[in-house]
Amino acid sequence: MRIIRLLTVDSTNLEARRRVDKGELSPLWIVSAEQTQGKGRLGRNWVSGVGNFYGTLIWPTRAVQSSLSQLSFVASLAVHATASNFAESNRISLKWPNDCLLDGAKFCGILSEVLNQGCVAIGIGINVAHVPQGLPYQAARLANSSVDAVFEKLQLNLSKYLIIWNDAAGFATIKALWADRCYHIGKSVRINADRGSFIGLAPDGAMLLRLADGKEKPVYAGDVQIEYE
Repeated sequence: MRIIRLLTVDSTNLEARRRVDKGELSPLWIVSAEQTQGKGRLGRNWVSGVGNFYGTLIWPTRAVQSSLSQLSFVASLAVHATASNFAESNRISLKWPNDCLLDGAKFCGILSEVLNQGCVAIGIGINVAHVPQGLPYQAARLANSSVDAVFEKLQLNLSKYLIIWNDAAGFATIKALWADRCYHIGKSVRINADRGSFIGLAPDGAMLLRLADGKEKPVYAGDVQIEYE
């Protein structure tokens, strides 16, 4: 798979969009030493100083647009497998919808976006050398690693799980693998205005929340706060 390495860029996802708009239609990794306008989920800024990993994979797909949100689960599994090379796997967990945690602290950001021409951008940022300060949540980094070593493993793992996903045909397998790595299933959670028990994933990847009255509600967006009992 081709790789383009940059010293600096506004955002690897934005660069991916520009390249697809100009006719890039094949799988391509765009990796940058830093981002000046890195962005995360829900429009948040992703602090992107030199020393951490920032990369986006342009991936052509025939999957229908409604299934493309599943790629966040695919990317999460790839990051989990990658991180397991640098930390004990029992210290790493996944949090709905696309957070990757080390000892309960976030060390990775994932942003999948639909591009033109049947392509998606799978953007991944991983804390390696340092942890951004002033964040509204606990953050961690993959110590005892390097950007090059992390990227080497990430390439292999993301390709592996994209093959399993197979343009959404294999999402049931992806969903089961993700659930095995999520320690929050069965816990009480609060998301938006709802509080209940996280009982698993719906067939389309939504969080299934069991409310106090026993009803099950699918949740598609929001920040999850875990209520440990």
